[in-house]
Amino acid sequence: MISSMGTGDDVRVMVLAGGLSYERDVSLRSGRRVLDALRAAGLSAEMRDADVTLLPSLQEDPPDAVLIALHGATGEDGSLRGVLDLCGVPYVGCDARAARLAWDKPSAKSMLREAGIPTPDWVALPHDRFSELGAVAVLDRIVDRLGLPLMVKPAQGGSGLGAAVVREESALPPAMVGCFAYDSTALVEKFVPGMDVAVSIVDLGGGPQTLPIVEIVPRDGVYDYAARYTAGLTTWHTPARLSPEVAARVSETALAAHKALGLRDLSRVDLIVPEDGSPQVLGINVSPGMTETSLLPLAVQAAGQDLGHILKTLVDRAVARSAG
Repeated sequence: MISSMGTGDDVRVMVLAGGLSYERDVSLRSGRRVLDALRAAGLSAEMRDADVTLLPSLQEDPPDAVLIALHGATGEDGSLRGVLDLCGVPYVGCDARAARLAWDKPSAKSMLREAGIPTPDWVALPHDRFSELGAVAVLDRIVDRLGLPLMVKPAQGGSGLGAAVVREESALPPAMVGCFAYDSTALVEKFVPGMDVAVSIVDLGGGPQTLPIVEIVPRDGVYDYAARYTAGLTTWHTPARLSPEVAARVSETALAAHKALGLRDLSRVDLIVPEDGSPQVLGINVSPGMTETSLLPLAVQAAGQDLGHILKTLVDRAVARSAG
């Protein structure tokens, strides 16, 4: 059972959504849902874009707290959190340093490995090195080392944009080109077959706790951008269809990843569970989606909790943390 604590209903919250990333539309949908949930929980909330009017607004009439519903670099690479720190405005979520670490997948994976948390083998390849060393030679070496199939995805980014599964060597060059359209560095990862799952984590005052595991079943086998945000392309099972022993292992691994990266308040850990039941971490999101098809709200519902109540508690904790 998740316990919580609050500080009152007179808190003014600014929900930041939109931005200029490829995930702008998703962010706006997340922001509207967060706004509705906060208002339903009795808080005074407004939604603003992260544009040139933001800083003057924060200086002239600062809110009591900010809830970041921005996806992509603006909301997840730590830069906006650093600005909020400079302005002395409290916010829900991890600090700027932890966000930067989680945002860069190769760095996050290295940190997980150091902490003994399993994650698929990988190679991070900047576009410049890819060109300088010769594309064909580099790709041949990657296949020799990691084998096939492979997962190619931007080193920094989310929502499945620029990601592709490569099952044949001939498909690797176009996958790299597609990936470089979204980021200057590609993460080429050993593809691990198994069940895609997501574990949402919240800390409402008693330490970080996992919500029910969400099992993800994309119709076409790949959880890409279309599968994430187009109705009918993905089926979700919450809780995931795992044995109690494997489910416990998955939750423990997700919680360990959350702690290893120094996260706070909330996160979503994406994992793959092979047939042997040994989960591996694929990535960590410090600004989880809040749309009607997003995984954290699904987990909240499965837990019998109210999204507005959880967000209100996180806001109250951010305010109290700043006051302390």
